[in-house]
Amino acid sequence: MEQHDDERERQAQRLFSGRVDFLLSAPQLKFLPDPNVPEIAFCGRSNVGKSSLLNALTGRRAIARASVTPGRTQELNFFEVGEPTAFRLVDMPGYGFAKAPVKVVDRWKALVRTYLRGRQVLARVLVLVDARHGLKDVDREMMAMLDGAAVSYRVVLTKADKLKASELEAVSAATEAEARKHVAAFPRIHVTSSEKGLGIAELRSAVLEDAGL
Repeated sequence: MEQHDDERERQAQRLFSGRVDFLLSAPQLKFLPDPNVPEIAFCGRSNVGKSSLLNALTGRRAIARASVTPGRTQELNFFEVGEPTAFRLVDMPGYGFAKAPVKVVDRWKALVRTYLRGRQVLARVLVLVDARHGLKDVDREMMAMLDGAAVSYRVVLTKADKLKASELEAVSAATEAEARKHVAAFPRIHVTSSEKGLGIAELRSAVLEDAGL
């Protein structure tokens, strides 16, 4: 089993170190790319570290722009992985305390909700949660929505390096216990640090598995 895991990690490393290109931004559903390859979507509260995680997974410094301004991502951003394209990564608008007019936020919510419920090639959603704060009500709302839409997802703790070992263990256990109560959630969570590289290789392997590779 361990040998199989090692081989998958090497396969994932090779794929992510190859072609990873930005494809397009879709502010509306009509701009979505053709549904011809699997898609793995990343969602989370504003400033949870989505861009940093995408950069860490792909081994790039700026495949996705990290921002200190919450709510900077306002569209669905698509990135193609592999040559030919094996799958796409989808960077979704952050939810929570986005600094934008109410109408704009509502428009984002409608876009995200419709994409999640109706995208046939959506293979998996990664719900990112800041390890320093654990699950918040807005995360639970997203998880409940994914449960209702029967879209399976993984919970990924980010910024794990910002906690002491005992604190990280506690928040990991609490998050995993809660994830197990959700019908569409994977029972095992991922603990990551984009800055230190913690859990990145394992998450790459999981993405490959989710994409059917």
